[in-house]
Amino acid sequence: MTVFLVFIFGLLVGSFLNVLIYREVNEEDFPSGFKGVKKWLPSWFFGRSVCDHCQKKLNWYDNVPLLSYFFLKGKCRHCGQEISLQYPLVELLTGMEFVWIYFLLKGNLNFFSRFEGFYSFLTLLLWLALGSCFLAIFIADFKYQIVPDGAVVLGFLTVFFKLLVDYRYTGMVDFSVFLSSLGAALFFLALVLLTKGKGMGFGDVKLGALLGLVLGFPKILTALFFAFLTGAVVSGILVLLGKKKFKSRIAFGPFLIGGLVFALLYGEKICLFWY
Repeated sequence: MTVFLVFIFGLLVGSFLNVLIYREVNEEDFPSGFKGVKKWLPSWFFGRSVCDHCQKKLNWYDNVPLLSYFFLKGKCRHCGQEISLQYPLVELLTGMEFVWIYFLLKGNLNFFSRFEGFYSFLTLLLWLALGSCFLAIFIADFKYQIVPDGAVVLGFLTVFFKLLVDYRYTGMVDFSVFLSSLGAALFFLALVLLTKGKGMGFGDVKLGALLGLVLGFPKILTALFFAFLTGAVVSGILVLLGKKKFKSRIAFGPFLIGGLVFALLYGEKICLFWY
């Protein structure tokens, strides 16, 4: 039952990620007519979902994750145009990601003990939030070659809150994460300046800073090595197959996120091997 609920929660978050990706990629403006704090919030924070084609607002029963897509046979109820397969795929991937993260953490955290139950539950929620941000970045950069600012900002806020929670319950904070974040950002900024924006973009600078804040030193080095290695291999294969030209630009965000996952899973073992 717990796994099922985690999966359903992932589907709901995946639906939200679709809204974030669509509105950030299409550069929708901040909502008008709001006052106070609301006017500073991004467009994906408010408003109902609309059809990509006819722009009609969707009813709640047309927005049920996965189910609505199949009941509507992949078409808009109003205009009959096909709904992008991205929407159910992102919802399904988010649900699967949430279950995966739950099982990764379940072995080390006791979610139901009286002493550490709340801390464990908070830790799970924060890692699920981070996973959502990185999945949104992966999809947006892979498909549109855009690193959505909204996902990056949410990622930074989540990491800062996680550091506060860790300090509150464990009394420990790894301050190396701030230096690794700055170092990764400066590294990618140097690449942007050297290549004049043709090899790397400022989205990679922001994403590199976020990865450094999550991983700390020296795991950030493992992530970067893995990202550049896999990026070079995949780029070489695409050039050999004629899918890309030698000077074609390839989204690097997915490789960075792959490096992040690799470093989180195996970074400590690799660092112990070298040091």
